[in-house]
Amino acid sequence: MRVVIMGGTAGIGLATARALRADGAEVVVTGRNRERLAAAGAEGLTAERVDGTDEDAVAAFFERIGAFEHLVLAFSSGHVGVGPIKDTELADIRAAFDGKLFAYLFAVQRARVTGSVTLLSAASARAGLPGLAGLAAVNGAIERIVSPLAADLAPVRVNAVSPGVIDTDWWAFLPEEQRAAQFAAAAESVPSGRVGTSEDVAGAIRYVIGADYVTGSILPVDGGFTVA
Repeated sequence: MRVVIMGGTAGIGLATARALRADGAEVVVTGRNRERLAAAGAEGLTAERVDGTDEDAVAAFFERIGAFEHLVLAFSSGHVGVGPIKDTELADIRAAFDGKLFAYLFAVQRARVTGSVTLLSAASARAGLPGLAGLAAVNGAIERIVSPLAADLAPVRVNAVSPGVIDTDWWAFLPEEQRAAQFAAAAESVPSGRVGTSEDVAGAIRYVIGADYVTGSILPVDGGFTVA
């Protein structure tokens, strides 16, 4: 089994790559950071430098690797478009769409995938929280395309995994004390009583890749955030 994880050199993408490699899969990860790519290669992963927003580079990558079974799209738009909507530039929100939604769509167009496509979205798609309108728009759009893509690409299965608050480098912009307080508040607000880990989300991605009768679904991995 060969799996391609775009955005697979850090955080959730890397945790997923490690889990699937432990299962015996051949895993190809893509990213832009040379140091992270080298580290992934040292772990036995096939690491390719590909900018997911560069359509020519993405097309060339998929042409080069040929057909494979499973595609995981784990791009992050970072903090672009985060903040009060009155203070957010629409250009930043457009950039967030380009860096995630449209990068996903172009990858799906070009990939010669035979088994499944898994899209990483986020709980911001369903959260009524201040400062997240831009992220909610991007992740909401990703979740909305799952069903039509599943119908369009059948028999290839298409699903989304939608994480809540996960302890990854995404939060590194906050000072350590503030980050700890944010995590403590998040843990208190969900039934699970803790924030998630990259490995939690990797387990969900691993599940949907192997679940032959699951398609068109959105799997929340948020400790119960959406029911709290």
